[in-house]
Amino acid sequence: MTTKNNANRYVGRLAPSPTGLLHVGHAATFWAAHERAREYNGRLLLRNEDLDPQRSKVEFVEAMVEDLAWLGIEWEPPMISQSERRELYRAAFERLLEAGFVYPCRCSRKDLARMMHAPHEDVDDELVYDGRCRPAGEALSRSLVPEMNYRFRVSDGEVVRFVDGDVGAQNFTARVDFGDFLVWRKDGLPSYQLACVVDDAAMGITEVVRGTDLLKSTARQILLQRALGLGGVEYFHTRLMVDEHGVRLAKRHDALAIRTLREHGLSREDVLAMAG
Repeated sequence: MTTKNNANRYVGRLAPSPTGLLHVGHAATFWAAHERAREYNGRLLLRNEDLDPQRSKVEFVEAMVEDLAWLGIEWEPPMISQSERRELYRAAFERLLEAGFVYPCRCSRKDLARMMHAPHEDVDDELVYDGRCRPAGEALSRSLVPEMNYRFRVSDGEVVRFVDGDVGAQNFTARVDFGDFLVWRKDGLPSYQLACVVDDAAMGITEVVRGTDLLKSTARQILLQRALGLGGVEYFHTRLMVDEHGVRLAKRHDALAIRTLREHGLSREDVLAMAG
């Protein structure tokens, strides 16, 4: 699939999580997604990544929809909410289990909290797993262990390569750059990686536009796509915005929230200029 040569098939997406207010860094990435869809006369969909019941708030959903509209970012309704799609994720997880790609894991609460979010929502990317729960040998059990978390077993030394539309050729090595990664929680919720892959396929996404903090996630998601027999997508990872100290913007940067900037009298053009 080459989106540039087949404009009629282009489908992009916006995928904010309602765990805080959108900031100017989001504006930069989402505007890039909007412009890519316009360039190819394609469709742009909105996915509400609200899987985390503890941090996802209705008021943030309302705020993100309003802020996107205020920025002039147009998307095709209806909005898709991940909290309403759990059966799809469960079916994908069971396919991974039956095919022998995953194994049960008892580690740690911190990892379980991290797996619910895109890595850019946290201080660090998902750490390379030390393999303490990894079964010996190559064969993995295909029987479900109740009330257990599950990891995807990567092939040691496998190099995942892809060419990004913005930052060029990329390669990441399994068990060096990333390890066995979490895909399922014992409370019945998928990881960010699994939910993202399932939704991108179900929504017919042809190009994912997001920040460079998710490049390693792309390698993991490519492995999941292959394991599930799903078609691949193209990627366009935008450079991250940073604050005056060189720290990437996050939802804790309240002063740079789109809502705050609007309240201080900045116009849409002002905010987009900051984002550019």
